[in-house]
Amino acid sequence: MRRLVTFFGACATVAGLSAIPALADQRQPAGQFYDPNTKTWVTYYETQAEMEKREQAKFARATVPLKSDEAPGTVIVDTVNRYLYLIQPDDQAIRYGIGVGKEGFEWSGVERVARKAEWPGWTPPAEMLQRRPDLPRYMAGGPKNPLGARALYLGNTLYRIHGTNENWSIGKKVSSGCIRLRNADVEDLYSRVDLGAKVIVIGPNSKYAPIPVVDNGPKPKPMPAPALLPRAAT
Repeated sequence: MRRLVTFFGACATVAGLSAIPALADQRQPAGQFYDPNTKTWVTYYETQAEMEKREQAKFARATVPLKSDEAPGTVIVDTVNRYLYLIQPDDQAIRYGIGVGKEGFEWSGVERVARKAEWPGWTPPAEMLQRRPDLPRYMAGGPKNPLGARALYLGNTLYRIHGTNENWSIGKKVSSGCIRLRNADVEDLYSRVDLGAKVIVIGPNSKYAPIPVVDNGPKPKPMPAPALLPRAAT
């Protein structure tokens, strides 16, 4: 199979070295209240904690309807929408939120799970050591390891599906091509996926279309505004 990228990166970031991106540009209006001083309606927004909670909920593990010609046990990674699907019987799938390759590190293709490891060690590839000579040559497995609690190795590539304790990175373009899940989610996925399982990665130039996102989560309740006055009927 022709590889869509020629550069293989490190796939992970060392804990503590990644900057948490600002969420200010993702704020959502939460409601309005009437300001009698200016005689205008003022829009107010979510707090930082509310934004982070919304982001976490969006990528929470869920069982969703999904019709597919692929056999149960197949893994489909939709890097466009930042979800990983594990095909189940009866047109269902378990969906996990993921972090994916940053700009220039996207890829697509079909691989097989060649190896599985619990609390894997991490050896930065030569390409990353050239960019970051300060990195350790090897990091033993453990809570601070950037590969997290579990890793599924894809074919003969350097790509992996692995865990992370940087939960803020789920839903973001952050890695050098590997797919990351929350540690709790990768442990669940690891327990369900067999060696040799087919893994389809949907990305640039993929023959597979991105999967329509099903919103089956609880709908947010309207948040009351401080000093809210009833709006006159129009």
